[in-house]
Amino acid sequence: METSGGNRPILSPGEAAEFAVALFEAPGSYLGYDPVPVLVHEPNAMLRTRRESFRKVYGAIVDRIGEPTLYGGSASGPHIRWRDPERIVLLAGNHHQAQLSVHRTGPLESEEMRIFEWGGAWSADEPHDFDLLPYIWQLDRSGPGEPPPERTGGRMASSLGHFESALTLMLSAWVEQLSVQVGGDWAGFSLTSGVDRGRQIHVSYALGEGLQVSVDDRDGEDSPERASMMRQRGWQSRDRGWWQAEFPEPERAESAEVARLAIAELRARGTREPKDVRARDVSCKDRGELLLPGLGVRH
Repeated sequence: METSGGNRPILSPGEAAEFAVALFEAPGSYLGYDPVPVLVHEPNAMLRTRRESFRKVYGAIVDRIGEPTLYGGSASGPHIRWRDPERIVLLAGNHHQAQLSVHRTGPLESEEMRIFEWGGAWSADEPHDFDLLPYIWQLDRSGPGEPPPERTGGRMASSLGHFESALTLMLSAWVEQLSVQVGGDWAGFSLTSGVDRGRQIHVSYALGEGLQVSVDDRDGEDSPERASMMRQRGWQSRDRGWWQAEFPEPERAESAEVARLAIAELRARGTREPKDVRARDVSCKDRGELLLPGLGVRH
């Protein structure tokens, strides 16, 4: 039998589903106990490998207890919850493993709110903590249970460099986590800047299309010189005034490249601070409410 780093046996997908039923139907018997591992990842596993391994466990659990109240994930793994005002069954992961646990709703959510309210870098010289947030994206599609009455305002980036890191983490999380939870549905948003009004940078991901980023350059010259400049920045093609870059099978490097392209374009057009940037049209196939508390900018 496979074991975790703490020599605890790893539940098979079927066993994980049975345990989820026990947590869901009789939470009082398990409150206060350590999370139980249901999956272990190999060191430095690719995002797609982690995704497909988790898909089997998640599918078995959903088959038994139904869709969650809130989909979501952190920078290091999924963060999915079946919630009501009394208890939360949590399926959460990190770089090493995925675990099942049950918690009292009030204390868990209070602690998470405290992390969002009191963490973060005070300046660009300090390290960011987007990778330490309990979740960086969350999707509410009015599933079973009850959503929380209060939502976090999120973590704001202290510099464009921190924003680039946050965006990289967000996109890597989507590549690993999104399709397992919502199938082929796309997720995306547009970035706008107060110092470059009217322009949009679109960022999106879907399993069948990969990562895509584009920038509105319809006011730019349609000339060989400008095309050379945009390609030197990393853009791949131009279509009706929009420069685009597409990565059909993204991994961590491609997530970082999309973030680099977006932030470099903001810088090139005058943006200097994350406070000038806003994410708009945040959506997951126009179904439900998609929250991005780890993106680093307002939305």
